[in-house]
Amino acid sequence: MNFEKINNKGQARLFKNQYLEYLTKTHPLVIWGLYIPLISLLIYHSKANLGIRGLTITALFLAGMFTWSLFEYLLHRYLFHFVAESERAKKILYVLHGNHHEFPRDKERLFMPPAPSLIFAIVFFSIMYFPATALGVGKYAFAFFPGFVLGYLMYGTMHYAIHAWKPPYKWMKPLWRNHHLHHYKDMELGFGVSSTLWDHIFGTMFDHTIDAPEKVEKAGIAFKNVYKEQKRELLAGDQSRITG
Repeated sequence: MNFEKINNKGQARLFKNQYLEYLTKTHPLVIWGLYIPLISLLIYHSKANLGIRGLTITALFLAGMFTWSLFEYLLHRYLFHFVAESERAKKILYVLHGNHHEFPRDKERLFMPPAPSLIFAIVFFSIMYFPATALGVGKYAFAFFPGFVLGYLMYGTMHYAIHAWKPPYKWMKPLWRNHHLHHYKDMELGFGVSSTLWDHIFGTMFDHTIDAPEKVEKAGIAFKNVYKEQKRELLAGDQSRITG
């Protein structure tokens, strides 16, 4: 998944049909508004109807959030960055993730849109519920799944914030830097978005002693102005091709 040009403005056209194209876009508040009631309902159902103790619900909920963080890493690394051979597979991967790398600041495609998101939510819940039911612990999926979904919401919100805003706190800068380096330096590193935990564990973490802002700037990359620098380099390349 390599692009001759990374566009920090505009967005990709994914479908010729305008209605399908519309369904590929969303806003974070839409997704939060969709899933917060579901999370609340499932937790209530776990306590009121299934009789699961509050401490157990809390433990399962936190386990769901932790599981999402691993799933996020594996999904990003092995599916979104899968090296496809066929043209059809390449198109599917472009719709799923490639368009984001070509247009990283497209704010309307930083969350999965509602329709496919709900389909995937049903699939993931089924994967959790039916095997658990076969083992006689199916009811616990109703407490585990809300944590998994909240993990997704936190991931999506963090992803949106990284591409749309500057880090609000100093301690969050390494997280911003890690994802920007993934986009602008090496797509084979830095797969974690909401956390760098799994990058550290699986050896795909950027070396921030090398890629620290002051050292990157000395190397001519000027990380603090990565978007502007990228644009200047692209414009300079276009100009040289025209004059050449």
